[in-house]
Amino acid sequence: MSEGILETRQKSIMVKNIGCSSKSIDCDKASISGSVSQRACVYCGARVVLNPITDAFHIVHGPIGCASYTWDIRGSLSSGSELYRNSFSTDLREEDIIFGGEKKLMAAIDEIAAKYSPELIFVYATCIVGVIGDDVEAVCRKAGEKYHIRVIPVKAAGFSGTKRQGYKLACDAMMRLISPHQLSEKALHSGVNILGDFNLAGEMWLIKNYFKKIGIDVVSTITGDASYATLIKAPSAALNIVQCAGSSMYLANMMEEKFGIPFMKVSFFGIEDTSASIMQVAHMLGDASMVEKAEAFTKNEGFRLRKFMEKYRPNLEGKKAAIYVGGGFKAISLIRQFNEMGIETVVVGTQTGKKDEYEVIQSIVNDDTVILDDANPAELEFFIKQKKADILVGGVKERPLAYKLGVAFCDHNHERKHALGGYEGVENFTREINLSINSPVWEYMTAI
Repeated sequence: MSEGILETRQKSIMVKNIGCSSKSIDCDKASISGSVSQRACVYCGARVVLNPITDAFHIVHGPIGCASYTWDIRGSLSSGSELYRNSFSTDLREEDIIFGGEKKLMAAIDEIAAKYSPELIFVYATCIVGVIGDDVEAVCRKAGEKYHIRVIPVKAAGFSGTKRQGYKLACDAMMRLISPHQLSEKALHSGVNILGDFNLAGEMWLIKNYFKKIGIDVVSTITGDASYATLIKAPSAALNIVQCAGSSMYLANMMEEKFGIPFMKVSFFGIEDTSASIMQVAHMLGDASMVEKAEAFTKNEGFRLRKFMEKYRPNLEGKKAAIYVGGGFKAISLIRQFNEMGIETVVVGTQTGKKDEYEVIQSIVNDDTVILDDANPAELEFFIKQKKADILVGGVKERPLAYKLGVAFCDHNHERKHALGGYEGVENFTREINLSINSPVWEYMTAI
């Protein structure tokens, strides 16, 4: 290990070797003070999960910077309202900090109710609100009773945890929203809810189209391209499928306990994972004709895409990749996609991975691959240079690091504007990796 790596971080970094177990990796914990984690705050975690609800109002109760930080934070697309693209803020100032901001929050809700007649409002309590002690819960309850609408508080003070805690708060808010709509008797429904997909660049539409082709109805999407009207139908589904486990497993568990809806993890990144997920859902719903359609569809798409990738493999074979993404499921899918291309993953890390996900990661990478949990820029830089990676797949915070090191970069974060999920995403991802990794600019960088 590098001398620059904090001693307390050593257990969160492992190098795969024969006999080395991923159970030894320290993960799923709060960030170590001073490590300059790449994770975001609690408020951001809650906002990115709830933001794609297209007709919801999101009021950020705090300084204006919190609202601007998450303004249009997702590359999520809508088939209806574009309201979610706005940020509404109470813009707390010094005087509000001294005397309290409850009146200002109520005035903001009054204004929105008068102008827009909304059905759903989320109110995010940020760090400063947690410090001064505004009773956001009481204000939301009073506003809901006054206007006969759903006004749901999300108490997301940043000092209460990490981005993962924000995910849990968002899941709690979703349960508050849908729980009153539980059916007295379980409806005879064969449809699914899709949890943890946010319709980045229209990916949810691709997935829904796959299910339509094999006869599966999608009841509710949480939260990509969702609306108040579609979300409250969620308790009637027969199955929950969870794409982003980090953000939505907590919700899936609560829905199973309260509504009796079973769930399964899926991934729609890459040929292997997309096909396996479609087949698992078809088998889970237990319809023979559905399984037959799913088999034919996934077989045809797999054949088509592997033929498509053949022409790119000579350009990519033997290259090395580093991966640093939010959830473990995405890292696993990316490793498998790179294996299809002939690219070796030499560094892989996540912000919110769990032990079972790291066990899968260890099983599909080569010996001497570096595996990190909750890494910081110094660690990423050290291992990218040490392992001589040709490309880094990450998010907006990792982009400057890659370019500083003269390494190609692929944005796989939630701001992206082109689909990387589903079968169409395989084509987009392969083209982008080829263009990035084989750009002539890197020859000049090496020369320097």
